[in-house]
Amino acid sequence: MGEATRIRVQSQAPYDVVIGADLLEQLPALVGDEVHRVAVIHPQALVATALAVRESLAAVGYDTHLVEVPNAEDAKTAEVAAVCWKLLGQAGLTRSDAVVGVGGGATTDLAGFVAATFLRGIRVVHVPTTLLGMVDAAVGGKTGINTEEGKNLVGAFHEPAAVLCDLVHLATLGRDDLVSGLAEVVKCGFIADPRILELVEEGPNECADPTSARCREVIERAVQVKADVVGLDLYEATTRSGPLGREALNYGHTLGHAIERAEGYSWRHGDAVAVGMTYAAELARLAGRLDETTAGRHRTVLQAVGLPTSYAGAGWPTLHAAMKVDKKARGDMLRFVVLDGLAQPSILAAPDPDLMTAAFATLAP
Repeated sequence: MGEATRIRVQSQAPYDVVIGADLLEQLPALVGDEVHRVAVIHPQALVATALAVRESLAAVGYDTHLVEVPNAEDAKTAEVAAVCWKLLGQAGLTRSDAVVGVGGGATTDLAGFVAATFLRGIRVVHVPTTLLGMVDAAVGGKTGINTEEGKNLVGAFHEPAAVLCDLVHLATLGRDDLVSGLAEVVKCGFIADPRILELVEEGPNECADPTSARCREVIERAVQVKADVVGLDLYEATTRSGPLGREALNYGHTLGHAIERAEGYSWRHGDAVAVGMTYAAELARLAGRLDETTAGRHRTVLQAVGLPTSYAGAGWPTLHAAMKVDKKARGDMLRFVVLDGLAQPSILAAPDPDLMTAAFATLAP
């Protein structure tokens, strides 16, 4: 077992994010001694990983049950959640038992939502197996499922008891999935920790190599950014009169989620967010909020790791309509997280329609 890094999330119910390689033996301690039964929610693609998790837990006495769900975003539906509730009930889980979510961000989103709603809330530990899951979805307590009207429109805040980021899982990912996860890493660089951007610019290929020290450092830095933000603003409730709180983590997500929906969730989340950040930077530049150099840096950093910064899919009217039902909107008013400078996130509310259209035009290939 390699040396692990522990990052403490100092929120209402503090917990650790454990980062390192070959960490599976630490999972039972994170689940907790008071737990008797554990439901391991996992996607179809990770049966072997789920079996290893079950063996690890069963070896120390947990009554462990596997709950298989569809892969990726197909798992994030009310119908799949209902199946999970049924299986947890059949397994006899009580309020002192636990769910372990094993998989990418979609699976941990679902597992967290199931744990939040079953018996009005039971313990959940996440074992993210993708870069996106490690730096974003599994940390912070946001859970959710999708509806036909949009992404993550149904959900709950339910903090995990722990998050176990075993970097060995990243070696099983294709390069496209690793690169997609880097979008959320780069986002943390723009909103809070510019050193992340420097590390990417100095060694973009290493950042996409899960065995490299540089990749581990940007992961740890991104997790630290999220831990710091969540610790101060768990429920995204910071007033607009003060520094932007958790809402800053939505940078690039307003247009990103609209692209995902318009493309039938066939786009990787990180790819959509990369385009969304490029759009937000151009929107802020046109609004006179962001300097041209920092706006242009979005394209160079994202392109350096192979992320898209252009879009030629759905038209602006379709995307604009999708953004209006995004959970970040307020009534009929669109709200974009933008930058007033590097690591200076803020809100641009109800931007001029002509500015939005002009910013979208800059995304043309």
